[in-house]
Amino acid sequence: MNTKATILREAMERGVVMCPGAWNGLVGSAIANAGFQSCYISGAATANASGYPDIGLITLSEMCRTIKEVSGASQLPVIVDADTGYGEVECLARTVVEYERSGASGMHIEDQVFPKRCGHLDGKTLVSKSAMVEKVKTAHENKMSEEFILIARTDARGVDGMRSAIERGNVYREAGADMIFPEGLRNEEEFAEFAKECPGLLLANMTEFGKTPHVTADQFGNFGYNLVIYPVTFQRVAMGAITRCLSQLHKEGSAQVFEEQMQTRQELYDLLGYVPGEAWSFPK
Repeated sequence: MNTKATILREAMERGVVMCPGAWNGLVGSAIANAGFQSCYISGAATANASGYPDIGLITLSEMCRTIKEVSGASQLPVIVDADTGYGEVECLARTVVEYERSGASGMHIEDQVFPKRCGHLDGKTLVSKSAMVEKVKTAHENKMSEEFILIARTDARGVDGMRSAIERGNVYREAGADMIFPEGLRNEEEFAEFAKECPGLLLANMTEFGKTPHVTADQFGNFGYNLVIYPVTFQRVAMGAITRCLSQLHKEGSAQVFEEQMQTRQELYDLLGYVPGEAWSFPK
């Protein structure tokens, strides 16, 4: 039984769940400390943290290590990006098992051809519906628990249009996906239309600097979406601050000028649950 997945399913029954992105255990702890009910691990953010672009270069082992860190540190249900599944259906079968063993409560796979592109870039290429259906069926058959949330992402909106995206969403749901993730929708009307035409559990991606305008979690909930991910939001916040402060350090020769922007030593210790001189225990 995947207890955290059950907890997340119950939370989604009560209303829309916001799912900020974490790329390491410390960020996962901060998300939990802020009161969120779930967090998300983005393939893009994990790749960026390793110095790679979002083109599917992160390996299954690297993602599983991140899942263990974030799940363990946050103690939250974690939804994880699985890109195109790390290969063909045999690889995908292993991915489902390894993700769940590592602590994931759910994962999404997408219908792009490898090497994939960020969902908010142009020039994407899709696999056939039948190929993606085979992947969804394989993933469904290899879930270790029924509670594990299998999410099928379609990038068809940016390639073939809304009707194709809706059609693919319904086909993937029939094949065994618990939730559908329509990527790259352009406005509120499209989100509402997709929810109406593809009923069931739905995920919305609220990323910045892409195809989707800013929409609040409550608005997504009103449209019929159950989970809203913020995949790279806080990595962008962190890197914006880091690059600005690096520039100041290079110019001034001292970090004192931006010390007030820092998390203090005590705030870090509080987040980690660490008291100097006392034995530290792993989160339970």
